[in-house]
Amino acid sequence: MNSATTEKQREKTAEALRTRLGPSSIVLVGMPGSGKSSIGRRLAQRLRLAFIDADAEIETAAGMSIADIFAQHGEPYFRDGEARVIARLLESGPAVIATGGGAFMNSDTRALVRDRGISVWLKADITVLLRRVKRKGDRPLMKGKDPEATLKRLLAEREKTYAEADIIVTSRDGPHDGVIEAIIDALERRLQIPSSLPNKPAEART
Repeated sequence: MNSATTEKQREKTAEALRTRLGPSSIVLVGMPGSGKSSIGRRLAQRLRLAFIDADAEIETAAGMSIADIFAQHGEPYFRDGEARVIARLLESGPAVIATGGGAFMNSDTRALVRDRGISVWLKADITVLLRRVKRKGDRPLMKGKDPEATLKRLLAEREKTYAEADIIVTSRDGPHDGVIEAIIDALERRLQIPSSLPNKPAEART
């Protein structure tokens, strides 16, 4: 199969997914370091959808960084604002939305995502998460603490809730192409779209 044919099939798949999604958004959930923003950008580009980073939207709405929101107002204040922002974003779909690690823990947010989107848990093991988190120093819940212990605690607290997502895909180190293909394959199955590309990766659970 030549590259031109493959690209045409990808465009056909993207168009079919956009049609079936209608106003619904694809909502990426998971731990800090699971790749929600980087994978989300590439997935949105592939599907010709807008990409929205919920954390960036929160910072814009608040006029300050998330670290400053935590420092000045505390986590409960941040979580309230986060829920409001995500509700607004879900009203203006379709899009690919990358959420913060704790967003899906809010029961109201989960209910809205079920009604107005398809949730995708990017599941990654602690080794992968720790390596990625250490590359960034802007995560409030990781500052001044043992990152590995914090990640293990948060994952233990959140894993059961993340597992309520509509789709679960493993996020690994390396190029994101395989993860994106797994998400698209799972979306095709969930939306009952016949797969147009052969040899799709079997890395997703719906």
